[in-house]
Amino acid sequence: MKIERIEMHHITQNLVHPFRTSFGTQVARPAILVAVHSEGLTGWAECVAHSAPSYSYETVETGWHILRDFLIPAVIGQNVSTPADVTARFAGVRGHPMAKAALENAVWDLLAKAQGVPLRQMLGGVRDRVEVGVSIGIQPTLQGLLDRVNKFVDLGYRRIKMKIEPGWELEPLTEVRKQHPTIKLMADANSAFTLAHAQIFRQMDDLNLLMIEQPLHYDDIADHAKLQAQVNTPICLDESIHSPLHARWAIEINACKVINMKVARVGGLSNAVEIHNMAADAGIKMWCGGMLETGVGRATNLHLATMPNFVLPADISASDRYYAEDVAEPTFALNTEDSTITVPTGPGIGVEVQMDRVEKYRVRHQAFTPADA
Repeated sequence: MKIERIEMHHITQNLVHPFRTSFGTQVARPAILVAVHSEGLTGWAECVAHSAPSYSYETVETGWHILRDFLIPAVIGQNVSTPADVTARFAGVRGHPMAKAALENAVWDLLAKAQGVPLRQMLGGVRDRVEVGVSIGIQPTLQGLLDRVNKFVDLGYRRIKMKIEPGWELEPLTEVRKQHPTIKLMADANSAFTLAHAQIFRQMDDLNLLMIEQPLHYDDIADHAKLQAQVNTPICLDESIHSPLHARWAIEINACKVINMKVARVGGLSNAVEIHNMAADAGIKMWCGGMLETGVGRATNLHLATMPNFVLPADISASDRYYAEDVAEPTFALNTEDSTITVPTGPGIGVEVQMDRVEKYRVRHQAFTPADA
């Protein structure tokens, strides 16, 4: 297939509820929707970089720049038959995995549509529903946290992820565990702690947590290995795993027992599949994380999470958890009987982008053809 046209749509939407982590509070979320056109078909994907370099050094501005000036010119007008045809052309661009993932994942969607199959079939997925949980930001008060947890438990979510930071860890986790002694409960530190806090994490062993996600420095692997040796609770690496190479390093030194896969963080679906297979061989459990995606990125995540080694609940909540109006249909709802979300069955990612909504929330737009290369 020849890539005939590529479009970028920069959109911004307000979140239904402010989302606070150790990075800060987010009330609105930008995204870049990438559309790749060929032979009457369109592949869609989402660049999930935030407005500020907090979770990652990438931002919506760097994503726009790298896509516009380097990645899109490298592939526009080219013939592609596999995603590798695209990723090979990214070799000269160091870093910027979120920008790369947006363009590569759109090509995955395009090729799956050309074959008339759901994306999960191309990925080797084995399930049609994905068990999911909900992520709860740091709340102003302990009672506010308990009320919010109770709300989502009542909605049918069976796994709760709580954001923590120094001073907001043991007490809130303990109180939630008291109220919900059997629920799947985990903590996400977003790199807010150091090895000097090891005693706090040792105390968490009594709380029967599913895991502690990324407690230490966002680039660290070595200190996580030291911490994992001191605690029984599984350590999960998120920000530290930027590539298959980082995953191999973490596995070799026993830095974690779980890996959170955010496809944008590792540069796209091809790297995500490689890490999945590596972790499966090593007995490292996996789950699919989220970045407050619209229905475009959320659909991609669902298909990825159908792969065999994604055995822990994903951060892929129902669409209305974050947005009053999504830019893609159908939206996703929780199956309350088993805390799952059903994977779309249509070709590619299986959702249709609603262009009127894209235009409603759009900040800027740019289109590319081979004549622009």
